[in-house]
Amino acid sequence: MTYQPPVRDYAFLLRDVLELERYANLPAFADASIDTVDQILEEAGRFTAEVLAPLNRVGDKEGCRWSPDFTVKTPTGFQAAYRQLVEGGWPALGADPNYGGQGLPAVVNLAFSEMSSGANMAFSMYPGLTHGAYSAILNGGSPAQKDLYLPKLASGQWGGTMNLTEPHCGTDLGLLRTKAVPQADGSYRISGQKIWISGGEHDLTENIIHLVLARIEGAPQGTRGISLFIVPKFIPDAQGNPGARNAVKCLGLEEKMGIHGNATCVIGHEEATGWLVGEENRGLSLMFVMMNEARIGVGLQGVAQAEAAYQAAAAFAKERLQGRSLTGPKNPDGPADPIIVHPDVRRMLMDSRAVVEGGRAFLLWTALQGDLAHASPDEAVRQKGHDYMALLTPVLKAFLTDRGFRVCSDAMQVHGGAGFTEHFPVSQYLRDVRIALIYEGTNGVQALDLVGRKLAADGGRAVMSFFAELDAFVEANEADPALTPFTAPLAQAKGQLQEATMWLMQNGLANPENAGAASTDYLHLFGLTGLGFMWALMAKAAQARIAAGDTDPLYAEKLAVGRYYVERVLPETASHLAKLKTGSEAMMALPAEAF
Repeated sequence: MTYQPPVRDYAFLLRDVLELERYANLPAFADASIDTVDQILEEAGRFTAEVLAPLNRVGDKEGCRWSPDFTVKTPTGFQAAYRQLVEGGWPALGADPNYGGQGLPAVVNLAFSEMSSGANMAFSMYPGLTHGAYSAILNGGSPAQKDLYLPKLASGQWGGTMNLTEPHCGTDLGLLRTKAVPQADGSYRISGQKIWISGGEHDLTENIIHLVLARIEGAPQGTRGISLFIVPKFIPDAQGNPGARNAVKCLGLEEKMGIHGNATCVIGHEEATGWLVGEENRGLSLMFVMMNEARIGVGLQGVAQAEAAYQAAAAFAKERLQGRSLTGPKNPDGPADPIIVHPDVRRMLMDSRAVVEGGRAFLLWTALQGDLAHASPDEAVRQKGHDYMALLTPVLKAFLTDRGFRVCSDAMQVHGGAGFTEHFPVSQYLRDVRIALIYEGTNGVQALDLVGRKLAADGGRAVMSFFAELDAFVEANEADPALTPFTAPLAQAKGQLQEATMWLMQNGLANPENAGAASTDYLHLFGLTGLGFMWALMAKAAQARIAAGDTDPLYAEKLAVGRYYVERVLPETASHLAKLKTGSEAMMALPAEAF
């Protein structure tokens, strides 16, 4: 069984659910007609299925190879595939036309990103990180830096990384020791070691542009004294081409559980030449541009690997013969029935599909809010878009990776003992996706960010707007009997989320540990409710298509899977609400030495 990109599902979401053509009057959407988008989706599906997917197992088995000359060789076939990626213009899909990009909305680019990640997560990380570096320089670089670096990053001719983590500090970046010494010519000498740098060295591009967090000599301690620097592998010459080799080296590769096809590097900066991006001591805010984009991308990785694992499990369940159906043989001419007849196998497959398709919709819906934050002429729409991107990024990152890992685990369970072997692909999906719960800020940190920062921002404006949006949808559609199975559970979940929010406001301020203890349950309550909203939106779009006489089975399937979600998955909100309201007392009762 080979990975099949979800082209049809994306067409449904962009055309029928998000109604992309409603925004055709906005310049940012001018080149995103639904016909054009359909063509992009079809070609993206072909490229990722035919070029990237066959290399997924190759990358897993071969991995990357480090040489004593500090270079890294990627797995067989990666170089040729990367050339095709660049020649096809895929890295430039969502980049600014002023720098050689195609200028398509992020919501369209996201579709390609999921297909790429589902086909080959390790490979897709190389262009994904490059786009993050592009975004950081676009937001904070000088005009000269933008002119020099952005066209080559946008095209994929050059690669990009972010160098944050050090051996002694990960999440707490205020502890970093990498130092920057100013030089007479305006450059800086960067010294320090960075670890776990994805794509830190490879043979796919002619240059790699490292974005490095460092502390300028004399700068304040903590996060207030961190600056951001461009540190190229090769220093561009006067013509903007790779010139002298910089003093930045890959000192080795990490031995990892998964994503073997991506080079996870230890990077040494040995008085390397770097250039300040933006203002001194303001590097962390610029790096967060890159990190927030990466966090959306990591949530997408959770969905992408879950989609691939679900496909493998569904195919296996239709072929594997074991036992008989509880209601009588369904394969009377064979020795046993396929395991897809068994309710518990159906439970795992339906859980998976409900989360994957709902999560995909939530990602796209949020990405559209981000597009409107930049493109809408209406200030209120722009503000809401910015609010939603800030509020929902930690939810998407943590909820979709937690649930994506569960889907991959269930896919292994459907395979039984065969799934635990390396003869089937689900073991790789499970190993690859596990990092998504950790990097770009662990899921526990995302939950703390949600309850500690995002809820209270601007007096709670974002979350109140989200509540109002759900209320408005329910009120507008609750009289439709065809949608009642979706609107009633959504209203109940929204009420529980609002109750949890009020509990946090009342109890979290009095005792911050209450907020910390409640944070993960709150985030999952939020994610479940968000997917409930997405399934209601999808049900409305599917009902409209059916009412118009469309006989495509996809619409009936959407209603069936959506009904399963609101009946069998969404009720988990009650459990999360009950748990978070117990506070922190029992959680923090034991002294540290008791563990």
